[in-house]
Formats: sequence, structure tokens, C-alpha cells
Amino acid sequence: MLRSSRRLSSIVTVIEKVIQQPTGKAGREHRLACFHCGADCRQSALSREEKQFCCQGCLTVFELLQENGLEAFYKLDQHAGVRVTRAASPERFAYLDAPSVFPNLVDFSNEKITRVTFRLPTIHCIACVWLLENLFRLQPGVGRSEVDFLRREASIVFETGKVRLSEIVTLLATLGYEPDLTFADCAPEQRDRSPRVPRKLWMQLGVAGFAFGNSMLFSIAVYLGLDAFDGPAVRKLVGYISLLLALPVLLYSAQDYFKMALQGLRHRVLSIEVPIVAGIIVIFAQSAYEVISGSGEGYFDSFSGLLFFLLCGRLFQQKSYERLLFDRDFKAFFPLAVTRKAHGVEASIPLSELAVGDLLLIRNGELVPADSVLVSGDGLLDYSFVTGEATPVQKRTGDLIYAGGRQMGGAIELQTRKPVSQSYLTSLWNQAAFHKGMEESLDTLINRYSQRFTIIIIAIALAAAAYWTVFNPALAVKSLASVLIVACPCALALAVPFTMGNALRLLGRKNVYVKNAQAIESLAKTSSIVFDKTGTLTIPQSTLADFEGEPLSDSERQLVRAMAEHSTHPLAVQLTRTLSRDRAGLPVRAFLELPGWGMEGVVSRREVCIGSWEWLMRHGIAVPDEQRLGNSKVHLGIEGSYRGAFLFTNALRAGIAELFPQLAQYKLSLLSGDNDSSRQLFRKLFGSEGKLEFNQRPATKLESVQSLQRSGEKVLMIGDGLNDAGALKQSDVGIALVEKIGSFSPASDIIMDASMLPRLGAILRFSRGTITIVRLSFFISTIYNIVGITIAARGELSPIVCAVLMPVSSISVVLFASLATRWWGDRAGLEPGRENL
Repeated sequence: MLRSSRRLSSIVTVIEKVIQQPTGKAGREHRLACFHCGADCRQSALSREEKQFCCQGCLTVFELLQENGLEAFYKLDQHAGVRVTRAASPERFAYLDAPSVFPNLVDFSNEKITRVTFRLPTIHCIACVWLLENLFRLQPGVGRSEVDFLRREASIVFETGKVRLSEIVTLLATLGYEPDLTFADCAPEQRDRSPRVPRKLWMQLGVAGFAFGNSMLFSIAVYLGLDAFDGPAVRKLVGYISLLLALPVLLYSAQDYFKMALQGLRHRVLSIEVPIVAGIIVIFAQSAYEVISGSGEGYFDSFSGLLFFLLCGRLFQQKSYERLLFDRDFKAFFPLAVTRKAHGVEASIPLSELAVGDLLLIRNGELVPADSVLVSGDGLLDYSFVTGEATPVQKRTGDLIYAGGRQMGGAIELQTRKPVSQSYLTSLWNQAAFHKGMEESLDTLINRYSQRFTIIIIAIALAAAAYWTVFNPALAVKSLASVLIVACPCALALAVPFTMGNALRLLGRKNVYVKNAQAIESLAKTSSIVFDKTGTLTIPQSTLADFEGEPLSDSERQLVRAMAEHSTHPLAVQLTRTLSRDRAGLPVRAFLELPGWGMEGVVSRREVCIGSWEWLMRHGIAVPDEQRLGNSKVHLGIEGSYRGAFLFTNALRAGIAELFPQLAQYKLSLLSGDNDSSRQLFRKLFGSEGKLEFNQRPATKLESVQSLQRSGEKVLMIGDGLNDAGALKQSDVGIALVEKIGSFSPASDIIMDASMLPRLGAILRFSRGTITIVRLSFFISTIYNIVGITIAARGELSPIVCAVLMPVSSISVVLFASLATRWWGDRAGLEPGRENL
């Protein structure tokens, strides 16, 4: 769509004029960069310690950081600060402390600490993250703060009685990170933190589209060769109208590209926006020169079309990211099920069906999924997932209980007050306390490659322009702009998030909930698999074996039923089902459960102890030697006397026998807390090379995983999450199996429905294939760039065609990633009966 080469002949003249402009020291001395934010300082610039500042706000932040020993902020990234454009004061944000606003903004609050999450749109670099995570050094009373860079969010924990919410917001605003507070944040309903396409992007796209359409309309005569019928005055008028239409495109639609490019250059980073901005400037400058000098009509239709198609690509990316994040946050991503009571009947339901006002039954170890009021029972809430403090908090009837607390005593009943925010529950799963040291990920490699790619593109563009300046000046600017625009490292950058995002979504639909993309990468590298036994490979049979000991009276059976229904352990759940005919509802006091050992409590003023024989011995209850042998047993002691043991016959889960032949390439291990009475059964499954360890406690399971890792193995640990937390966290990948009951295992990387365990081989194949798809996406993008850049450097592509090809390349990578991931999920055998590759 560009004009003939005759109109490009003035390129050399323009370049020469630019080169001849003075660039000596005298011209540079008038530009002083603000030490804090990098903005231009005027003659009235403020100075401290031979450092220049553009405004009082930047100087104030510098002095604040200096007084508190945070000068390292400027070493992490030069000019990393954000310019403060509006004064901050506690009075301005005093409304945040009002009783009608405060409870609806915070995630958690008690008399000691408060946790709140803010959107901070001005976060832009690693220095920002470092500064925000060191807020405690700037404000007494602030505890830890954690930054989610991708979402531009910060979660801050502070002492309730020592600092007010308005003071926290004032501090953030003073530093240049004023939170994005809207009416929706202050409304009683739970906030929706899912990202949205900014309204500004739609407006920018509309402006570019309007200018593009009208500029094309004015240029129809030239395209059809009918410009000879127009007089010079008409052509000049059309040129100036096109220039006026292009100005809003340059100043408004291209605004974000200029900001991001300048921001990157300020931080000495060559982002993808740098070559795009260079191409924009070249086309606009050449077009403006032609119109003003009267040497041509310019290329404003191409210029506006370039921005229009670039913004279309950005819009597509934004909408795609929004969709992926929406699916992960709100469409059954979090696998927690809850027990709802309605008309006296208990039923296990998914979180998506939970409504405000529902009555919930929360057992020992289960998570509170939504802000609720305690209706009955003694609440003993562990808020360590939220606050980091492991000390349980006592709650009484009528008290407010925040989402994220784990009940540590007997079962309680709650009535929900707010809807479930699955994005908030997911943030608990991603707490820093449960992070693992990850190896260099694909994202890291791609970011590094994109940096080098941009440097190469700029070098090729300049070399092409220099070459054509000598041999064919008419193609110099055309090749320069085309190379800068057609290059698309963003297609490479999209390969990882879209492939992994679709993999996470597909697995989620199969009730396999993966914490993040790094977990899939680690899963693909697995070399050793460690299994728990009870609740993982085996489940208690539907009928209970004989009770070994003197028969229990009806009242004693009621005691056992009351205790068992407070636990989520597989054997306790089966015990509750077996004793379902006995009267339930007896209150349990002083309930305590120790994973891997047993539980104790007081029912009807009688002390009851249930668990392993070692557990009873620790409580002074003598267990006969003959009762310490045999299969899975749950021993019972009442009032300090041994009463006998419930004998369970464990059965393998359906499909487990067919699973192990699919795992022949892995090193297999079994870590069981039971005795070795079933050794022969598992020897057949694991083979002669498999490692079988019995009588394992949580601490010894952890040591076994560490031993495998020291030998160079990449360990996948699979357990029920109840007494395997340490081993799950230590392993390279931890999978916690869940039944229909509520469960939450933050130490795991994957939470999987127990029915999907027979599909483990398919899941491992799918993870390896996902990495292959990412690499194929790299290959497709690389081929596109090689071909496109080669043609553009030869001057055979116009900038507007390149502007079309750039988003098309991104779309092609996204479509390939989506379709290939879906095809591979079916091919790998995620569906039952499809095990063949």
C-alpha cells in the first residue's frame, strides 16, 4: 500500500538532516534525568547529594528510602521509581477505616493482624517487587508483604492495633504505588480479581480504526491511479487531513508502546516495544515530511493501519489471557468440596454450588471456604495459611470465621456470609511458605531469548537500511520499518503461557488441579515415583471386618461413631459409615488428631483414644502383643483401658493393577505407615526392583524422599495429604489425592481426584508431550521470523503487511498450542480406555 519508489527518494535527505543535527555535550547538558524516576528535570530541579529530582514527590521517596536503609532499590534497577503525581495523606484515605468499608476490603482481620490485597497497576520491575516486599522497614506494624507481579497485586499483613488501613494505603501512594480502588472493592460482595481488558485499549483501537478507514478512503484515488484528475490543492488538502487524523493515533493509540519502550530503555532493557516504536517513528516522520514539504502524500493510511492491527493483536492476547485466568480462578479450578447440611441431611457438594446462607459441616483438618459465622461447636481455627502464625484461635458460637482457616478441633457447623472467592483460596495454595526451589523454567529461557532477539532485530534493520541506502535508497526506509515491525518475539513468548494454560485447563476438567506451569515441567522430568499406601493405592472395603475384643455396648459404639465422624482419614471415614446406624450427634470435647498416629477426645465425659497401638501406648493404654500384628487395624481405648481393634481389609483401587505396567520406566517406591503384612501383594505390583518400606511415619517418609533426591532422582510423591505433607513438600512434584470429602493440601503441587490415579501414566505422558508442543511452537515461531525478516530486509514487504503478519503469527502460535494440546490430551490417554500413544 505504500507509494511508488519515486516518493521514497527523499529518505536519504531526511536521514542526512537527522545525522547532521548537533549531538555534542552542549546539547546533552540541558537534559537532567531524575535520579528516582528518570523523567526530565527542569531548571527548577531539586538536588540532594549531587542527585537531581524532577519533583518534591520523587525527592520525598528518595529521602524516605535513604532514612530506612533501602538505597539498594536504586541498585536493582536504575531510575526504577514511579513519579508521584498526586499528594498522599491519611485524611484522603480515612474512609477506608470506616466500619462500612474496612470489612469488605480486607481478606482477614482479628485483634492481632489484618491481611489485605491491593491492585497496584504501577508495578513494573524487580525493584518495585523488592521495595514492596520490604514495606515492613518503612512502616512499623507492617508484617510481610507478597507481590504477584503478573497480576500487579500485593498482599500485605499488618498489626491491627498498631497501624490503620488508611496509613498502609497512604504509604503505598507516597511511594508511587497507589492502589486501584473502585466502588466494587468496597461493596459487600466478594471482589472479583480476575483481569479485564482495559477500557483504554478499546478506545485506542477505535481511534486507530477510525483514522485507518478514513485515510484509506482519501487514498483510493492514488491506489487506482486516478490522482492525475486531482489538482495540487486537493492533494495537499488530503495530505493535511490525513496528517491530522494520524496525530491522535500517534499521541493516543501508540501511547502505551512509547511508554513501555521508554520504560525498558530507562531500565536498560530492550523490550519488543523498542523496534515497534522505531518503525512507528520512521513511518510517521517520513509521511509528515512528504506532506509538509509537498514532495508526496505520505503513508498515513499505512501508519494508522499498522497501529490498528498491532492493537488488534494486543486485544487478542489480553482476551486470551483473561479467559485462561478466568477458567483457572472460577471454573472448578479449586478442588475443594464441602459438606452442606440441608434439612438434617449431609451432602458433599463442589464449591461452585455453595451459596450465601448455606449451613456447612467442617471437620478436623478441613478448610473454611468462605467467610462464615459459627453456628455450633467449638471452633479452633489455624490461620497459618493466611497469617503465617500457627497458633490456633478459639472461636465461639456467633463469631465470624474468615475463609482460609483450618479447623483443628472437633466438627463445627458454619453459616456462610460471603460467596466463595476461589482466586483467594488459590492464593493460599501459592503461599511463599509452600514454594519449592525450581530449576530454570521455560519462561526464564524465553524471556532471555526475547532480549537477545530484540538486539538482533535492531541490528538487522539498521544493516538492511544501510545496505539499501547505498544500492537502492528508495528501499531503505521501507526495509527498515518492515524488519522492525514484522519481527515477532511475542509469538515465542506466547508459546509457554498458552500451551501450559491449556494443559492446566484440560487437566482441571479431569479433576487434576495443577498449581502452576512449573509443576507440569517438573512432572515431565520425573524419574522416580513414591506412593503412599492407605488412602492412595488401597481403600478400605465397603464392609467392616470383625471387631477383635469383647463386643462393644451400644453406648460405646456411639462414642466411637462420634469420634470417627470428626476425622477425614480414610479409615475414620469408613468407620463412620460402618457405624452409621448408631446414634450420632454426641458432642466431642478436647478433640485432637495427630496425623499418622491417631485421635483422642472426650465424649459424654468419657476419654476415648483411637489410632495405632503406639498411639494408645503413649497414652498409657497397654496393648497386648498379639494385637500389634496383622493387617490394618484401628485400636480403641476407653477411659484408659484397651477395648480391642477394628480390623480393616484393604483393597486395591480399581485400575491400580493396570497402572503399574505403564510406569516401567520409572524407579518406584512404596512408603507405608502400616506393617508389612501385605508385602507380597505389593511386591507383585512394584516388581523386583521396586523399593518397599513399611512402618513409616511422616518424618521417615520425608527422609526417604530426601535420600532419593540426593542420589539424583527427580521425585514424584503421591499421598493422601493427611500424613504426607512433609514428603509432598520435599518432593520435586507432590500429588495429594482427595476423595469426595473436603481436603486442602497446600504443600502439594497437584491436587487430584482419587478416581484419576489409574490415569497417572497418561498424565505423565501428557506432561512430556506438553513440553514437546512448547518446543514445536518455538520452531514454528522461529521459522516465521526467519522467513518474514528475510523478505522484509529485501524490501519486498510493506510495513502495513508486516503489521498484519505480526498478530497473525501470534494467533497461529496460540491456535497451534490450543489445538495440539487438546489433541495430545486425547491421544495420551487421559480418557479411560485410551492408553495408546
